[in-house]
Amino acid sequence: MNTTGIGYDVHRFVEGRPLVLGGIEIAHDRGLDGHSDADVLSHAIADAILGAAGERDIGHFFPNTDESIRGISSLDILRHIRENLAAKGVAIINIDATLVAEEPKIAPHLDRMKEALSTALALTPDRIGIKATTNEGMGFIGRGEGIGALAVASVERP
Repeated sequence: MNTTGIGYDVHRFVEGRPLVLGGIEIAHDRGLDGHSDADVLSHAIADAILGAAGERDIGHFFPNTDESIRGISSLDILRHIRENLAAKGVAIINIDATLVAEEPKIAPHLDRMKEALSTALALTPDRIGIKATTNEGMGFIGRGEGIGALAVASVERP
């Protein structure tokens, strides 16, 4: 049976951290705050996949209270999720995601993001859609205080 899940994540900008989106580091004057690498795109994708598989959210499997995973790469989180779900007979079919950010410009990095994500998820890049938009200057994202991401995933389950 094919099922669909949705994921959403936001992180605020902070000084002194690299900006990681879609598994790649992007040159920017600030990074995102979080227990892991704070990759909002990968986190939204993880929750979408977990939801489609009928599982609990990313925080259940990778809690921010677990110091052993502080700074973990979100690509490692995606690999771990994919491997655990595959062991249960769940296969990821496709991902569609949107980043919401005033800055930096996302378009120049989309191909590299798709490549990194496709490797972690064992999908061909054509099964991953990534789009970017702004918040038209509204709210915390519009004020440049952080970045948000939404994702939808389809999986095949036994």
